[in-house]
Amino acid sequence: MDKEREELMPQVPVYNMEGQVVGEINLRDDIFGIEPHVAVMHQALVRQLANARLGTHSTKTRGEVSGGGRKPWPQKHTGRARQGSIRAPHWVGGGIVFGPKPRSYYQKMPKKMRHLAYKSALSVKAKQDQIVVLDELKFEAPKTKAMKELLDKLPVNGSVLILLPSKDENVQKSADNLPNVKTILANYLNVKDLLGYDYLVMPRKSVEIIESILGKE
Repeated sequence: MDKEREELMPQVPVYNMEGQVVGEINLRDDIFGIEPHVAVMHQALVRQLANARLGTHSTKTRGEVSGGGRKPWPQKHTGRARQGSIRAPHWVGGGIVFGPKPRSYYQKMPKKMRHLAYKSALSVKAKQDQIVVLDELKFEAPKTKAMKELLDKLPVNGSVLILLPSKDENVQKSADNLPNVKTILANYLNVKDLLGYDYLVMPRKSVEIIESILGKE
């Protein structure tokens, strides 16, 4: 890597579990330092929300509701309007016209566009100094108090998304009971969580995983 590009890379301090700065890390400028593409981020968010929909809602048409097998009264000579079934849509208890039926809301999005959305969201965080990198993140046992004390020592003021390099029940359970704090695995990075939380907290290993995934292009 040439010196000129290294100078362009966003630099962020690295903290230990005591909240002390123990070094610096260079974040890749092609991931954490690009010009955010707002339209792609919006499309990725809409896609993620759409793909989370189950699409199991269903209503019954006049052919599916019970009853209405016979004509309610003769066609003529009653003085009443013609009716073919008491389960027609305008009757109480009748079928629904153009009601929702089970369907898929799945939306496709090219991989490069998804990655561009992630890079854009990460770049926004880096530009606003909302990325906090730890040398490591480890607890001996699940303890909410320990997680709260750690976050109090870090330069975060708002909701926090913690990216873990691998599954760690001690860390995950320590954060579960804290409001506005969420933990996910680094390889499950998504636009909704990136945009939904103010600060991004992650160990060095999580940075390496993100750069290995998004730096392939």
